[in-house]
Amino acid sequence: MSERPVDGNRSSDRAKSRENTGKSNRTPYLNTLNPQQREAVHHTGGPLLILAGAGSGKTRVITTKIAYLIDDLGLDPGSILAVAFTNKAADEMRDRVRLLTPTGGEVMIKTFHAFGAWLLRRYGGEIGIPRGFTICDDQDSFSLLKQVVEGELGDKQPQHRLKELGTWIARAKDHCLLPGDDLDALATQTPIPGLDAFKIYRLYQQRLEQSGCLDFGDLLVRSVRLLESLPEVRDRIRGRFRAILVDEYQDSNYAQFRLLQQLHDGDNYLCVVGDEDQSIYSFRGAELENILSFSEKFPGTQIVRLEENYRSTQTILEVATRVVENNQDRLGKNLYTRKSAGSPVVLAYLEDPEAEALFCAEKLKQGGQSRLAESAILYRMNFQSRVFESLFARLGIPYRVVGTVRFYERQEIKDALAYLTLLVNPSNEIAFRRAVAKPRRGIGAKSLESILDRRATAGNLLQAASQGLTSTAGKAARGLRTFLSLLETLGLRLSEAREGALSDVVQQLIMKSGLVDYYRERDESDGTQKVKNLEELINATAEYPATTEGLSLFLESLMLGASEEDPFARTEKVTLITAHNTKGLEFDRVFITGLEDGIFPHYSSTVRGLPVAGTELEEERRLFYVGVTRAREELYLTTCRKRRVFGNLQGSQPSCFLGEIPREHLHVHGWEPPAENGYPLGCGVYHDDYGPGIINRKWEVDGVAMVAVRFDSGKIARFPLKYSRLERISTDP
Repeated sequence: MSERPVDGNRSSDRAKSRENTGKSNRTPYLNTLNPQQREAVHHTGGPLLILAGAGSGKTRVITTKIAYLIDDLGLDPGSILAVAFTNKAADEMRDRVRLLTPTGGEVMIKTFHAFGAWLLRRYGGEIGIPRGFTICDDQDSFSLLKQVVEGELGDKQPQHRLKELGTWIARAKDHCLLPGDDLDALATQTPIPGLDAFKIYRLYQQRLEQSGCLDFGDLLVRSVRLLESLPEVRDRIRGRFRAILVDEYQDSNYAQFRLLQQLHDGDNYLCVVGDEDQSIYSFRGAELENILSFSEKFPGTQIVRLEENYRSTQTILEVATRVVENNQDRLGKNLYTRKSAGSPVVLAYLEDPEAEALFCAEKLKQGGQSRLAESAILYRMNFQSRVFESLFARLGIPYRVVGTVRFYERQEIKDALAYLTLLVNPSNEIAFRRAVAKPRRGIGAKSLESILDRRATAGNLLQAASQGLTSTAGKAARGLRTFLSLLETLGLRLSEAREGALSDVVQQLIMKSGLVDYYRERDESDGTQKVKNLEELINATAEYPATTEGLSLFLESLMLGASEEDPFARTEKVTLITAHNTKGLEFDRVFITGLEDGIFPHYSSTVRGLPVAGTELEEERRLFYVGVTRAREELYLTTCRKRRVFGNLQGSQPSCFLGEIPREHLHVHGWEPPAENGYPLGCGVYHDDYGPGIINRKWEVDGVAMVAVRFDSGKIARFPLKYSRLERISTDP
């Protein structure tokens, strides 16, 4: 398909009309900019990297720059390409540009993937892509991959393994690697043992092409291949787009960097905006190196730093800056504000998560209902929301959970609740269908329907299932017998009304049902925390007696608590949200909770119990920085001395990030942690019997300091520190 390159300038008549209009009248929006913002907008010539600190008005700068290119420099709006990372951000950018200049609607503003689709619709035929190709969403891609794998192996595969394989293929495309390329760099990451992932990738890609489909990764990698292999198309696109602007560049992956390289010819204008200190999405394929090495990859780059913050108080900025400056992989900025110093940041040392939730609730009530909409509870992992949800529901504090389903609506929690429901109501069909199928026990649709048909004469579903054992054989019989035996044992335990907490019964159920093994595999493949959520369910039942009545009361409290909230009747609600989901948001009051080592920073799931370090720790620190800079006026940091793990309270260590904050910026509430005993978390030690190792956990038992050490041999040993005969061999934790 041929297309005439678009001239970057408007007609001479329009240019003359501009000359006759005063500059101040033509571009009044420039008067609202500070000196650094104005410098970025006025910049022309070589590539420009705008390092935009949190709250520094980057969206205003990039949209104003687009308007300036049109109104002052005379660039044809159709020759400008602006790229955002989400559809919402692209829509906002488009709306703002339209408000600034009458012809702003002619600018091409898209996400990277939308631009790739636009490009391939026009020129993809030249590399064998049909113009009418269909874009597969994640669910369609998964279904196709499942067909390929099961066709190759001849049997079904666990869903979490298939998702892991899908992620592996997506990461290959993030790195611009197709099946015919050298995939050796990804060989160590192949997900399903005994499966030729390279072959599956090739078959999957063939099925996509046979179906006339592209997945999301194809939109990028095939666009790069198109421009690399066809110089005439590349030159045509470069000729059309004389100015290219990219927002949130710190979130770009390698394929997006390669695409940008192909779009920039050295003569067209290139500007990217980003903040290396807010790069928090490596798990999605984002490459921090893209922004760190931008000046090297695009010679002649000028860097403009936007350091004036319009959001937070100076104290909040000082806390954020003092922590993130401990990172090595950064270009550096010094945020400041014209706002007052504001209140000190409150650091609260609390006993346990219940005390943490109560502390936050008391602070929220001090501001009254009107301030709830401008308040947010931030946490590192989803399971942490459970305590807040339960307490806020009891106290009548309206809340909303953003970016995830409510705790008791999560898949793994509903699975466990289905078992618990059957213990008090064995006729509940919804609970039976869910529990008997998770984990899979080989009970097919025919066997299930037979059980349901027998329910009327048997009395309830568990009795019907028991009677059905005589007509069930093989794996289904074994699975059903195990299922019924577990429920019978737990039902007897509840009916005996022995002393103990309901959490003991729930823990036994989760362990012996196979749910914990099933979801642990999911966590390892998907990077989720579903087992943590199951642990939190155990914690939630610790205050109820281990009786049938106690279980009924617990389940009833869930149902009544859920029915009390009318989402349409309340508008002023506190926000419960993970730190990752706060990007781009801001609130008057922010509570960052769970600031303990192992929670925030989160310990790597790939090396259990070992503190994160290096690039992983730096990303956790950037995530903390993002959380802190969401706060406008008030910031609360909370850490607990103890947390429940499988229903038992265990000691915790305050987050290492708290030690990086100058004490003059903090108002400390609650107990102060004891001074370090010379063996901080993460320090190197030596033991005569086990050799060198690293302290990866500390706690107390009856006032005695305990440590766990992971030795180089792989052995993990626990010692009372006083009698451990450990010798410290490194000064850096």
